[in-house]
Amino acid sequence: MSIVTVQLGQCGNQIGHEVFNAICGDIRGTHGLCSKKENESYRDACKERFFSEEESEVPVARAVLVDMEPKVISQTLSVAARSGYWKYDDRSHFCQKQGSGNNWANGYSVHGPRHKEVIMNLVQKEAEKCDRLSGFFTIMSMAGGTGSGLGAFVTQCLRDAFPTSFILNHVIWPYGTGEVIVQNYNSVLTLSHLYQSSDALLVHENDVIHKICAQLMNIKQISFRDVNQVIAHQLGSVFQPTYTAESGLHYSRNPLGDLMESLVPHPEFKMLGLRNIPQMPENSLAYSTFSWPGLIKHLRQMLIANAKMEEGIDWQVRPPRLGSSIPSSHSTNKPLHFNTSIANLVILRGKDMHSVDLGSFRDPSLYTSWLKPQDAFNAWKTPRAFNKYEKSVSLVSNSQFLLKPLDSVAGKAWNMFASKAYIHQYTKFGIEEEDFLDSFTALEQVISSYAIL
Repeated sequence: MSIVTVQLGQCGNQIGHEVFNAICGDIRGTHGLCSKKENESYRDACKERFFSEEESEVPVARAVLVDMEPKVISQTLSVAARSGYWKYDDRSHFCQKQGSGNNWANGYSVHGPRHKEVIMNLVQKEAEKCDRLSGFFTIMSMAGGTGSGLGAFVTQCLRDAFPTSFILNHVIWPYGTGEVIVQNYNSVLTLSHLYQSSDALLVHENDVIHKICAQLMNIKQISFRDVNQVIAHQLGSVFQPTYTAESGLHYSRNPLGDLMESLVPHPEFKMLGLRNIPQMPENSLAYSTFSWPGLIKHLRQMLIANAKMEEGIDWQVRPPRLGSSIPSSHSTNKPLHFNTSIANLVILRGKDMHSVDLGSFRDPSLYTSWLKPQDAFNAWKTPRAFNKYEKSVSLVSNSQFLLKPLDSVAGKAWNMFASKAYIHQYTKFGIEEEDFLDSFTALEQVISSYAIL
């Protein structure tokens, strides 16, 4: 089944380009550990998901590009075409001459309704090219205007037009230090609206990815492209073909449906986080060896201690004893911050993956009590290595990982709202104070639900 990617705003288009680049680089790579037949099966499954073939035989990304300014889309189209390995459809994009000025209301209430018909026509055409449609993967920022405001509007339109298709929103969480003065307003409005129309939200935090670039990738002058490439690598590690428990020795055909079934057991809980290890500079790979037990041990501790990367994991955090509500530690009596999970999905890629013991992820103490551990944990596997990593493992988690940032964003936005700061910038585009209050209420409900896990 195929996924149609909808790239929204500057951030969404730049990340989308890197995602297709990473996927194409992976399927072009040679993997001697796998048979020719297995490599071909992997490539076919990947192309069905992400690319359609044209007469030129250059794979064409199943994507719709949307921005209110033409510059980024024009660059994205030409860089992809120049690669010679894949390209975008020249007719599958939409842009205007003027952006949304970092104003969510402008994107949602003005640009969205004004351009709905042409954008949805592009989406419809892309969907019709798929023999079987799994759903939509939207990529957008929360902080700006077009990505967040227009993105929330387009997601609503997707839900109305394709009620039975899955919608996964990939959302970029803004830097905590602030990119835009009204980013907390934009974030609250975006999240509350996406929560109504999306099946799940997969969140990447800019601060976390920046840290990975600096500390794990050893990049001195970090660019947006560096950040986007790390995000793209992580996304590729999840969306490239795998065997699920149900699919046996055939690559899964319904990637979004399988993801939702594994991770979103209740519509109140839609926030997904992603960790991928190892991550390191390409020139270090030849000198590194990894064992499955070591990777699994680190990934499990990253989950329970809510560490976003391998470096600096707090090994003191332990799961609570069953029947106890307070996490325990061998070294101190004070409560530690344990990250409770609703559901986890581990994805193993590389040699000897069938021998990996994943019993530590089936520990009932990791999970909320209302879901059985056998329903809360799933594993996908493939012997084919991913992007030059002999062994790699990804974890997609529905847990309390975002509770602190979510609470912080909502709190900052509320303080601004209570002072009536910048409200007039939104009301002039039709977003009233009552709309803000509805969004705050919706997010407080999400925060409360995750807090009491």
